[in-house]
Amino acid sequence: MSDIFISYARSTAAQAHQVAEALREQGYSVWIDDDLPAHRTYSRVIEEQMTAAKAAVVIWSADAVQSEWVMSEANRAREDHKLVQVTTDTARLPMPFDTIQCADLAGWSGDIDAPGWRKVVASVADLIGGARAAALPAMEAPLALPSKPSIAVLPFANLSGDPEQEYFADGMVVEIAEALSRIRSIFVIASGSSLSLKGKGVSAQDAARQLGVRYVLEGSIRKAASRVRIGVQLIDAADDIQIWTNRFEDTLDDIFALQDRVALAVVGQIEPTVHEAEVRRASARPTENMGSYDLYLRAVPLTRFYSRVEVLQALDLLNRAIALDPHYGSALQLAASCHYLIVNYGWSAEPESNRRQGIEMAHRAIKASRDDAVVLGAAASALAFLERDMDAALVLVERAIALNPGSAIARLSSGLVRLRSGDPDLAVEHLEAAARLDPIGPDHPAYLAIMGMARLYQGRFAEAIALEREVIQQNDAPLCYAVLVASEGHLGNLAAALAALTRYRSLTQVPIEDFARGYSRDPAQLKLFLDGIALVEGERAPETDSAGPAP
Repeated sequence: MSDIFISYARSTAAQAHQVAEALREQGYSVWIDDDLPAHRTYSRVIEEQMTAAKAAVVIWSADAVQSEWVMSEANRAREDHKLVQVTTDTARLPMPFDTIQCADLAGWSGDIDAPGWRKVVASVADLIGGARAAALPAMEAPLALPSKPSIAVLPFANLSGDPEQEYFADGMVVEIAEALSRIRSIFVIASGSSLSLKGKGVSAQDAARQLGVRYVLEGSIRKAASRVRIGVQLIDAADDIQIWTNRFEDTLDDIFALQDRVALAVVGQIEPTVHEAEVRRASARPTENMGSYDLYLRAVPLTRFYSRVEVLQALDLLNRAIALDPHYGSALQLAASCHYLIVNYGWSAEPESNRRQGIEMAHRAIKASRDDAVVLGAAASALAFLERDMDAALVLVERAIALNPGSAIARLSSGLVRLRSGDPDLAVEHLEAAARLDPIGPDHPAYLAIMGMARLYQGRFAEAIALEREVIQQNDAPLCYAVLVASEGHLGNLAAALAALTRYRSLTQVPIEDFARGYSRDPAQLKLFLDGIALVEGERAPETDSAGPAP
């Protein structure tokens, strides 16, 4: 919370920022609505900041006099006996504020000796208890956390004992920070600011506080002969816990290629790690009074169950998130994916309505987040099924990978789209890359499930079976059982195939042949899928009355 709250009309934003910066130079902490977080209800944040502030500077103007927000904030400040009034034009102050002293800053250019400004400073000092100019050096003042996950790559420690390796360590910081900055869902501190802390003995928590981030990436480099070992660890500085660590070892034959490889690997694993840390934090919060970002984070784990109840719960949370922020690309994309699952698995009495909503939300997500690899990739997956425009979906996944080659979700989406478009070999390459980038994360089963379908299309039935059976140990997805039916059927394992068919029918009412047709437009692939099913359907398959989600 800040010492000073500033209230103003939008037309005087330039003057408001001038006042805010001048007060900060005096040593005060100042809150202005530029600092509104994207994940919370703005009226609640404004109320909290107004209540906590020791002084409220109201900047009156012709527009401010007509603003209900400014009037409400000014009245609250007056009632709390912390009002400091400033005027920027000749507009008459409304009652009862015209009976209170008001500093004249019309035409003020920032001169700290101007009579009007001296009046403001004196009033603020009287309310707060004296100027703060000498309270803290600028670097020690804690910065407000951004509204999205934030990270800084701290200077890497050179453990080689070789001063000439300093350039390599610094270069590693620059490469990783640059690669991370391509992830639009994460706020990344520029490498110049991070490297300014080099040699100052600043702890991870102090660095995070000074740079205004929640997460910091620390690293060390040790050179031995022609090889180098790079160790990295990701720290949640707010809780002072290590949430991820890894080590890389390679030759120094091509230093720049090595920097690229490490940066790509680090980025690929940090993105899902940070995302999961944020999801856990949101899930631990109370459900009341949550903003759009919190609602989105709570929906994320529900979509991984591939169960009707959880997916519908996730969609409800996402609809609420979108109502709060209609341009939130990540929430729109995940809502589109929920509609895709609902249509794909027959979980709606009005599938065409869900199809239309899914298409609309996917396109809105793309428009809102044109440079977000995860949003573009996941939206492409949904549109490939809902809109059946494979060429457009391929363009989207290619753009997603170009934006962030280290995004596991972009690679997964590319694998799924390429599988639908009839290229299982290339799909496998992208799916293997996704699994390598995110080897133990909660999305890993999805990579394996789609990989199993790709192996089916390649005629590698035993591998398909092994992959799907690994997935169903964690996730009872209908897709897994559909692939098992066809693969076991081709291998003549009819008992296993019939058991998989029974389980598939308990999870969805969509006929398995229709489900298969939705996953490929390639005639040869589709025939392979349908032929395997036909070998089983010819047998006496037990029926089930249940059409609900897995127990």
